[in-house]
Parts: sequence; structure tokens; C-alpha cells
Amino acid sequence: MDVKIHPSWKNVLSDYFQSDSFKQLAEFIRGEYQNKKIYPPAKLIFNALDLCPFDLVKVVVVGQDPYHTPGQAMGLAFSVPEGNKLQPSLQNIYKEIIDDLSLDQPIPESGDLTYLAKQGVLLLNATLTVEAHQAGSHQNMGWEEFTDVVIERLSEQREGLVFLLWGKYAKDKGAKIDRDKHLVLESAHPSPFSANNGFFGSKHFSKTNEYLESRGEIPIFWLDF
Repeated sequence: MDVKIHPSWKNVLSDYFQSDSFKQLAEFIRGEYQNKKIYPPAKLIFNALDLCPFDLVKVVVVGQDPYHTPGQAMGLAFSVPEGNKLQPSLQNIYKEIIDDLSLDQPIPESGDLTYLAKQGVLLLNATLTVEAHQAGSHQNMGWEEFTDVVIERLSEQREGLVFLLWGKYAKDKGAKIDRDKHLVLESAHPSPFSANNGFFGSKHFSKTNEYLESRGEIPIFWLDF
């Protein structure tokens, strides 16, 4: 697999890219793209890691898998390209940002979260690919091990990161995080089915910025004004 990824991540993950596990995953994914409609476009599989260098990560948001409908998956968890309709979970994320930070503005029309990735927010799905119209179709094929390694390397080699774990799936991915070195914030998932069970009112965005500022870091501008 031709991995389009920031050089810093290539260095951090070089041993894993040579492992049998990743080689098997790459062979499977290559075959899927050749024979089926797979999202996101192949060049965007590692978009989250390409836009957000290892040494500049401040915040990690863990999603589940890419959107499985045409034109929506772009390799960033919860994000959709400019011009696409906002997904319900992203609408709820925007609502919580606006309420948490007491912002006097409407929900943004754009769902492209590239501006967050460029500030050091790693928008990492646990599974990086999916077959069209088949939600979760590439789960348990090797991606979870890969993204576990990503989280583990961040936990081990960095300090003072914020991990935002929304929903059980994300919380389970947090098992490898050293909570003595990093801030871990957990809540319900922002999906309409669960947002009222603890995501709304969690104030994760202000808590993240307070933590970053306490460490002398520049806070995240959560909305693209």
C-alpha cells in the first residue's frame, strides 16, 4: 500500500508498517479497492495522519469508521467535505461547542474539519475504510490493531495530550492511554441516539482548552470563524 502520510508518522510507525499484520491488512485493502466501491478515496485513507504531524498533535478525537455513502468520507472522523450536508453527530458536536464556549453564532454550514486537523486535533477513526453502503464492513480486518498502535505510540512518546472518547467504542480504544501523562475525557457519543445521555453538557471543548492553556499551549479554535 502506498501510504500517503506525514513523514513524522512514517518514522513513528515504520516498524509496524513492516509487520506481517500490516502487510496482511494492506493486501486486503488493496483487493477491496480493486474490486469494490470503497470509501474514502484511496489517497485520503491516512488523511488524519497526513494533516496532523505526530509532534504537533494536541488532541485526539476517536471515531468509529468512515461514512459509507458517496462523497462524505474524507479520512477525518466526523468530517465531511465542503458542500455536503452535515451528519447528525457533527451537528450535535457543533451544538455542544457553541453552548460550551457561549458563542453567539449559528451552527456552521460547512462540515469540513480540516481546520481542526491543522491545529493539532487528530480526528482518528478506529477503522479507516468501509465498503459503500455497508456500515462497519471493514471492522475486524486489522484496522483496529493499527489505530491501537497509533494511540499507544502517542501515549508513550508524547505528554500532555487530550483524548476525547465519545461512546463505548471510543472508550474501549482508550485502554492503552497512560492517564498519568494525559487528560482523558469521556462521555456518551454525539449521535442523536445518545447525545442527551451525557455528551450535551460535557464541556469537553472548554476543558480541553483549559488544560492546554495550563500547559502553556495555544488553545484550539473549535469553530472556523
